[in-house]
This record gives sequence, C-alpha cells and structure tokens, in this order.
Amino acid sequence: MPTATDQKTVELIIERQSDPDSGSYTETFSVPYTPNMNIISALMSIRENPTNKAGEKTTPVQWDMSCLEEVCGICSMVINDVPRQACSTLVDELEQPIRIHPMYTFPVVRDLIIDRDSMFDSLKQVKAWIPIDGTYDLGAGPRMSEDKRLMAYELSKCFTCGVCQEACPNVNDKSDFMGPFVFSQVRLKNAHPTGEMNSDERINAFMEDGGLQGCSNSQNCVQVCPKGIPITTSIAAVNREASLQSFKNFFGSDNY
Repeated sequence: MPTATDQKTVELIIERQSDPDSGSYTETFSVPYTPNMNIISALMSIRENPTNKAGEKTTPVQWDMSCLEEVCGICSMVINDVPRQACSTLVDELEQPIRIHPMYTFPVVRDLIIDRDSMFDSLKQVKAWIPIDGTYDLGAGPRMSEDKRLMAYELSKCFTCGVCQEACPNVNDKSDFMGPFVFSQVRLKNAHPTGEMNSDERINAFMEDGGLQGCSNSQNCVQVCPKGIPITTSIAAVNREASLQSFKNFFGSDNY
C-alpha cells in the first residue's frame, strides 16, 4: 500500500487578486492527484483545504463554474498560456507546474472570476436577437433549407465563454473592437428567415466604431474555440455582407 508520502500530487501556480482594485500576486498549491482529474477538481481540492505549498493557511481560490460539462462557458481561464474551459481541461494533458491566471481581456472581479459584460453589450449593439410578436399566434414558422440549418446549428453553439476574445490580439484596452465572437452571432441572426428582415440594421451596427474593421484575421479565435465554431468563415461571410451593405448605403437602393 502506498503511504501518504507516496501520494502523487499536482502543483498549481495561480495568479490571484483580492478585488478589482488591488494588485495581483501568485500563490502555489500542491493538491492530491486523482485519475481523470480536471482543473475544476484541482480548484475544489484547494477550496476544501486552502493551504498553499508552503503550508500556510490562505483564502480559498475563487472561480466561476456551473454546468461542469462545457455548456455554460463561465469557467474560462488561461491555463498554461492557453485560454480554455477549466471543466474540460484534464490535468494529465498538461505540463506541470500548471500555471493559471484569469483572462486579461476582461476586468477581474476576484482571483479567476472575470466580468464578461462587455460581450453582452456587444450583442446588444448589433441587435443579436430575432424580433417576434408574441402577442398572438403566428402559426408555423418559416422553414430553413437543410444546408442553412446545419450552418446555423454550428454557429448556435457559441456560449459566450470569451476564450476567442482572450486569444484575439485585437481585443485589448487600446482597442474598442467588439471581438471575433460577434461575427458568428451576426451571421446566425441574419441567416434566420425572420432575422434577415433586420439584417441591414445588424450589419450597419457592426460597421460602426469597434466593429468588423477591428479584425486583422489572425485566426487565433478559431484555433481556441472549444466548440469548433467556424469563426473565420463567419468573418469572411459578414465582410461580404458589409461590402454589399456599403453599396446599398451609398446608392440608397435595395436593388443590390
């Protein structure tokens, strides 16, 4: 039987911050290893016994989580320099010591908890919703072709986790670029038979300051997206729509 001293451990170096206005610092933890362990499991082990590697009692590390199955998107953080979901990141696949810090693209609330309000503000700006009149029975909705339905399904997988925002070199405090996730949301809503009635509004809103012109097509976003959303395809599609919209705006015609 292995003794306590033979217990395999996982070492984590975590960047911490007490509140939005305080400075950050790092703290190292050593937690017991368990098979198929993910980052959330490691953080929960620290919460159960908030003692750092030096044997000093400390405050439990704070982070967000909900679904634990890569659906809610709120456990996003940077793990070994890659933005990803903590719930689906396995310890066995990482080099140790494991370094974790919050996504710098967003304001830090505390430790690994971030404020993603900017993403939802961007969705409001481009009117990323389908307007309907729910005051009476509209009957059966319009049908979509199978090809368009499959495309829309892939785009609908976005759960605003913010990982693509963190990976994008154009999303930073020196830029007002809304970020790559908006392209797929505009494309998704414009592809809907009802949503396309307001496509001009969405494209025009996304052509304003902080919009699509902020993208340099680095393609970092598509490489890190946990859902494999074809963001670069959406970038190309929305840019084509914007070019057409520019002609329509210039000539004041709906014939294009």
